[in-house]
Amino acid sequence: MLASTPGLVLHTTPYAETSVVVKVFTRLFGVQSYIIKGVRGHGGRIKQNMLQPLTSLDMVVYVNPKNNLNHVKELTPRHTITKAEQQPSNQEIDNALRFFKTEVLYKALREGEPMPELYDYVENVTGNHRDTPIWFLLTVAHHLGIEPMDNHSIREPLFDLQEGRYVSVSTETTLSTALSAMLHEYLSTFNSHLLTFNLTERRSLIDALIAYYQLHLSGFRNFNSHEILHTVLR
Repeated sequence: MLASTPGLVLHTTPYAETSVVVKVFTRLFGVQSYIIKGVRGHGGRIKQNMLQPLTSLDMVVYVNPKNNLNHVKELTPRHTITKAEQQPSNQEIDNALRFFKTEVLYKALREGEPMPELYDYVENVTGNHRDTPIWFLLTVAHHLGIEPMDNHSIREPLFDLQEGRYVSVSTETTLSTALSAMLHEYLSTFNSHLLTFNLTERRSLIDALIAYYQLHLSGFRNFNSHEILHTVLR
């Protein structure tokens, strides 16, 4: 059976002599793996630059629930790059953010679980570079059902990464009072313009949220792209 679906590229692996296996976050079927033939050969219709991380695609794919690896019949880019997106002043930051978001999705999502609302968010997410990583981690956590509970209060001011909620007693997995309060501000504020945290504080919260993911998702290990992001977001 054939089906049409948009998709976002997450990972590409060489396969046989000229083919690749591409892991794609599709809108209709969730994360799926597809064989695309001829990509690494001369004169192939589909070029490797069409399969860069988080590239948005229109796809016609073969669907067989019994197969873990299906084929792609047609594939075309969904968006063209505008002149504004080509400006070199933003390219380094945009690339770092793209790899960061790709790694989050690649390690957090399970294959075969459709999440159309999350897909729509990822494809259309915008915002200032300083806050995008934090909002992205919190939004993905919400769709995965592991969103931090915002029960912050005077009696329970410390966020416990293991418990996923605010607690009254400090443990090995609780954040500092200041970082706990900062997380509360993000969880309770929908307008990023109201947040005035500095770069060091934002970095600390990103690191804390990655640790949170690692505690709550078994496949979320060896995460690296945030280090590059910290370097370029100065």
